[in-house]
Amino acid sequence: MGTKKLVLVSLFTAISLILSISIHFPILPQAPYLLYDPGDIPLLIIALYMGIPEGLLATLIVSILMALITGQGGPIGALMHFIATGTLVSVAGFFYKKLKRLEIPLILGTISMAGIMSIANLVFTPIYLGVPVKDVLILIVPVIIPFNLIKAGINSFLSYILTKIIPFPAYLK
Repeated sequence: MGTKKLVLVSLFTAISLILSISIHFPILPQAPYLLYDPGDIPLLIIALYMGIPEGLLATLIVSILMALITGQGGPIGALMHFIATGTLVSVAGFFYKKLKRLEIPLILGTISMAGIMSIANLVFTPIYLGVPVKDVLILIVPVIIPFNLIKAGINSFLSYILTKIIPFPAYLK
Protein backbone atom coordinates (compact mmCIF):
# COMPACT_ATOMS: atom_id res chain seq x y z
CA MET A 1 0.00 0.00 0.00
CA GLY A 2 1.42 3.34 -1.04
CA THR A 3 1.86 6.22 1.37
CA LYS A 4 -1.03 8.27 -0.04
CA LYS A 5 -3.36 5.30 0.11
CA LEU A 6 -2.25 4.43 3.65
CA VAL A 7 -2.88 8.00 4.81
CA LEU A 8 -6.33 8.07 3.21
CA VAL A 9 -7.32 4.69 4.64
CA SER A 10 -6.16 5.85 8.08
CA LEU A 11 -8.04 9.13 7.75
CA PHE A 12 -11.28 7.44 6.65
CA THR A 13 -10.90 4.87 9.46
CA ALA A 14 -10.58 7.70 12.00
CA ILE A 15 -13.62 9.47 10.50
CA SER A 16 -15.59 6.23 10.75
CA LEU A 17 -14.71 5.87 14.42
CA ILE A 18 -15.61 9.49 15.17
CA LEU A 19 -18.95 9.17 13.36
CA SER A 20 -19.78 5.92 15.17
CA ILE A 21 -18.99 7.34 18.59
CA SER A 22 -20.60 10.75 18.13
CA ILE A 23 -23.75 9.97 16.11
CA HIS A 24 -25.93 7.06 17.13
CA PHE A 25 -29.63 6.72 17.81
CA PRO A 26 -32.39 4.10 17.66
CA ILE A 27 -34.37 3.83 14.43
CA LEU A 28 -36.93 1.19 15.38
CA PRO A 29 -39.21 1.88 18.35
CA GLN A 30 -39.57 -1.85 19.02
CA ALA A 31 -35.77 -2.20 19.34
CA PRO A 32 -34.31 0.93 20.98
CA TYR A 33 -31.13 -1.03 21.75
CA LEU A 34 -30.27 -1.28 18.03
CA LEU A 35 -28.59 1.99 17.13
CA TYR A 36 -28.03 3.57 13.74
CA ASP A 37 -24.66 5.20 13.20
CA PRO A 38 -23.09 6.60 10.00
CA GLY A 39 -19.70 4.99 10.65
CA ASP A 40 -20.08 2.58 7.73
CA ILE A 41 -19.99 5.41 5.19
CA PRO A 42 -16.20 5.98 5.26
CA LEU A 43 -15.63 2.21 5.38
CA LEU A 44 -17.74 1.74 2.26
CA ILE A 45 -15.76 4.46 0.51
CA ILE A 46 -12.51 2.72 1.48
CA ALA A 47 -13.73 -0.63 0.08
CA LEU A 48 -15.09 0.92 -3.11
CA TYR A 49 -12.15 3.12 -4.00
CA MET A 50 -9.15 1.70 -2.16
CA GLY A 51 -9.92 -2.00 -2.04
CA ILE A 52 -11.81 -4.67 -0.15
CA PRO A 53 -8.83 -5.76 2.01
CA GLU A 54 -8.33 -2.16 3.08
CA GLY A 55 -12.05 -1.82 3.80
CA LEU A 56 -12.05 -4.99 5.89
CA LEU A 57 -8.95 -3.96 7.82
CA ALA A 58 -10.47 -0.56 8.57
CA THR A 59 -13.72 -2.28 9.62
CA LEU A 60 -11.80 -4.57 11.97
CA ILE A 61 -9.98 -1.63 13.55
CA VAL A 62 -13.18 0.39 14.01
CA SER A 63 -15.06 -2.63 15.42
CA ILE A 64 -12.39 -3.32 18.03
CA LEU A 65 -11.91 0.34 18.98
CA MET A 66 -15.68 0.89 19.30
CA ALA A 67 -15.93 -2.02 21.72
CA LEU A 68 -12.91 -0.82 23.71
CA ILE A 69 -13.90 2.84 23.82
CA THR A 70 -17.66 2.53 24.37
CA GLY A 71 -17.85 -0.88 26.02
CA GLN A 72 -20.98 -1.54 23.94
CA GLY A 73 -21.34 -5.21 23.21
CA GLY A 74 -17.86 -6.24 24.30
CA PRO A 75 -16.10 -8.85 22.16
CA ILE A 76 -19.37 -10.23 20.74
CA GLY A 77 -20.48 -6.71 19.82
CA ALA A 78 -17.16 -6.12 18.06
CA LEU A 79 -17.56 -9.41 16.21
CA MET A 80 -21.14 -8.59 15.19
CA HIS A 81 -20.05 -5.12 14.03
CA PHE A 82 -17.26 -6.67 11.97
CA ILE A 83 -19.59 -9.28 10.44
CA ALA A 84 -22.25 -6.69 9.57
CA THR A 85 -20.04 -3.97 8.15
CA GLY A 86 -17.56 -6.47 6.73
CA THR A 87 -20.37 -8.04 4.71
CA LEU A 88 -21.59 -4.67 3.49
CA VAL A 89 -18.17 -3.42 2.39
CA SER A 90 -17.04 -6.76 0.92
CA VAL A 91 -20.12 -7.35 -1.20
CA ALA A 92 -20.37 -3.72 -2.35
CA GLY A 93 -16.64 -3.59 -3.09
CA PHE A 94 -16.66 -6.90 -4.97
CA PHE A 95 -19.55 -6.00 -7.23
CA TYR A 96 -18.27 -2.46 -7.76
CA LYS A 97 -15.03 -3.93 -9.16
CA LYS A 98 -17.06 -6.10 -11.53
CA LEU A 99 -19.73 -3.60 -12.61
CA LYS A 100 -17.95 -0.21 -12.28
CA ARG A 101 -21.28 1.25 -11.12
CA LEU A 102 -22.35 2.02 -7.59
CA GLU A 103 -26.10 1.43 -7.48
CA ILE A 104 -26.31 -2.37 -7.77
CA PRO A 105 -23.24 -3.07 -5.58
CA LEU A 106 -24.60 -0.88 -2.77
CA ILE A 107 -28.03 -2.53 -2.99
CA LEU A 108 -26.47 -6.01 -2.97
CA GLY A 109 -24.27 -5.06 -0.01
CA THR A 110 -27.31 -3.80 1.89
CA ILE A 111 -29.33 -6.96 1.25
CA SER A 112 -26.34 -9.16 2.09
CA MET A 113 -25.79 -7.39 5.40
CA ALA A 114 -29.43 -7.94 6.39
CA GLY A 115 -29.24 -11.61 5.44
CA ILE A 116 -25.94 -12.33 7.18
CA MET A 117 -27.01 -10.49 10.31
CA SER A 118 -30.16 -12.60 10.52
CA ILE A 119 -27.93 -15.67 10.77
CA ALA A 120 -25.32 -13.99 13.00
CA ASN A 121 -28.01 -12.89 15.45
CA LEU A 122 -29.31 -16.44 15.69
CA VAL A 123 -25.81 -17.67 16.50
CA PHE A 124 -24.37 -14.92 18.72
CA THR A 125 -27.30 -13.17 20.43
CA PRO A 126 -28.25 -16.24 22.49
CA ILE A 127 -24.64 -16.43 23.69
CA TYR A 128 -24.40 -12.69 24.39
CA LEU A 129 -27.78 -12.28 26.09
CA GLY A 130 -28.19 -15.81 27.42
CA VAL A 131 -31.58 -16.24 25.76
CA PRO A 132 -32.96 -19.20 23.80
CA VAL A 133 -32.61 -19.16 20.01
CA LYS A 134 -36.41 -19.19 19.71
CA ASP A 135 -36.53 -15.77 21.43
CA VAL A 136 -34.16 -14.36 18.81
CA LEU A 137 -35.91 -16.16 15.95
CA ILE A 138 -39.15 -14.25 16.55
CA LEU A 139 -37.23 -10.96 16.16
CA ILE A 140 -35.65 -11.73 12.78
CA VAL A 141 -38.48 -10.54 10.50
CA PRO A 142 -39.95 -7.66 12.53
CA VAL A 143 -36.67 -6.27 13.94
CA ILE A 144 -33.33 -7.66 12.71
CA ILE A 145 -33.98 -7.57 8.96
CA PRO A 146 -35.66 -4.12 8.92
CA PHE A 147 -32.97 -2.60 11.15
CA ASN A 148 -30.13 -3.85 8.98
CA LEU A 149 -31.88 -2.89 5.73
CA ILE A 150 -32.54 0.61 7.06
CA LYS A 151 -29.05 1.11 8.54
CA ALA A 152 -27.17 -0.26 5.53
CA GLY A 153 -29.61 1.43 3.14
CA ILE A 154 -29.09 4.87 4.66
CA ASN A 155 -25.31 4.43 4.77
CA SER A 156 -25.20 3.10 1.21
CA PHE A 157 -27.33 5.98 -0.04
CA LEU A 158 -25.19 8.57 1.75
CA SER A 159 -22.03 6.89 0.44
CA TYR A 160 -23.46 7.07 -3.07
CA ILE A 161 -24.23 10.78 -2.68
CA LEU A 162 -20.77 11.52 -1.25
CA THR A 163 -19.01 9.67 -4.07
CA LYS A 164 -20.93 11.81 -6.56
CA ILE A 165 -20.07 15.06 -4.74
CA ILE A 166 -16.45 14.44 -3.66
CA PRO A 167 -13.94 14.09 -6.50
CA PHE A 168 -11.82 11.15 -5.38
CA PRO A 169 -8.32 11.16 -6.86
CA ALA A 170 -7.96 9.17 -10.07
CA TYR A 171 -5.27 6.90 -8.59
CA LEU A 172 -7.87 5.53 -6.13
CA LYS A 173 -10.32 4.41 -8.79
